[in-house]
Amino acid sequence: MKSSGPRARLIDHIAEVPAANWDALANPPGGEFNPFVSHAFLKALEDSDSVCAAVGWRPAHALLEDNGAVIGAAPMYVKAHSYGEYVFDHQWADAFQRAGGQYYPKLQIAVPFTPATGPRLLVGANLGARLPLAQALMQFAERMRVSSLHITFAERAECDALQKLGFLQRTDQQFHWENHGYADFNAFLAALSSIKRKNLRRERAEALQAGITVEWLTGGDIKEAHWDAFYEFYMDTGSRKWGSPYLTRAFFSLVGAAMPDRTLLIMAKRDGRYIAGALNFIGSHALYGRNWGAIEHHRFLHFELCYYQAIEFAIAKGLARVEAGAQGAHKLARGYMPVETYSLHWIAHSGLRQAVEHYLREERRAIAEEIEALSEHGPFRKENAPD
Repeated sequence: MKSSGPRARLIDHIAEVPAANWDALANPPGGEFNPFVSHAFLKALEDSDSVCAAVGWRPAHALLEDNGAVIGAAPMYVKAHSYGEYVFDHQWADAFQRAGGQYYPKLQIAVPFTPATGPRLLVGANLGARLPLAQALMQFAERMRVSSLHITFAERAECDALQKLGFLQRTDQQFHWENHGYADFNAFLAALSSIKRKNLRRERAEALQAGITVEWLTGGDIKEAHWDAFYEFYMDTGSRKWGSPYLTRAFFSLVGAAMPDRTLLIMAKRDGRYIAGALNFIGSHALYGRNWGAIEHHRFLHFELCYYQAIEFAIAKGLARVEAGAQGAHKLARGYMPVETYSLHWIAHSGLRQAVEHYLREERRAIAEEIEALSEHGPFRKENAPD
């Protein structure tokens, strides 16, 4: 019997699709491995109740199937708010609701609480499945009568492909460190201007001057006691910074057990006890900084654990870059240069869509100008400045 073509459906839990099937689409052999779209990472979020309907992130993952085989997938969530996304649309929601519209619920294709670029329409090497999957997502949005469909921290190729379907492109910026073949941290320092080099050395010395030592922990070296300590840091810092940290204690144990060799804890110890830590995930080409926390304040310790130790690890492991998370122009002076990030937005209401389209046009121009200006003031010596 002849196939009627690919068909799409939604699932309530990522566990409903075998990990091997999902991962073959998310991280196909020969491509760049992104830990955040892996089945293990997304399942740890769900199994720990960090992601669920009760917190406003109801899983509704999309699968595209052809003759019983899964040929496309997207990590999708029904959102009851705009928190935990790092691409801010609160103003759009407020304006629409003041005009009598209902912005929530909306559909979000993303990795929850994770501002890291990666594939969002997971099709493996079968790029021909990308547009049918995107069209299916739009049909789901129309059928569910949601206000909008958002694809955040998408890859540039996805943005280029989906604009022809009516998605609006949004740009923002992050700061990434690039490894230009440095033999060690001192080789990186040598590429900086003398004043920046001197400042970094001073910061590193001051961060550890209270007798603080630093450990790198991966794989089986990470014990539950380490997660207990890190969770205390995460809750203490997160509660002061965000008010309500997103991740449960169970998440850290689950993701550490599921992805031991992709998990890096950088922990600071003083007088025999841990006082601060930074959680990172290891891709095939990049180190991704995710969460940080501390129970003691020491000047520059945040920079040491999150930026400088990350650079040292990346150099030691031959990784091409460090992505240290969202925002933070202060990273520029520490060797992290501005790069564009991308998202896509489909909006049902024509009036809201028109207003957002105008806003995004101006925002893209402003972001491009800001990146150009920041790049001219990087910390590198002119002959070593990245292209």
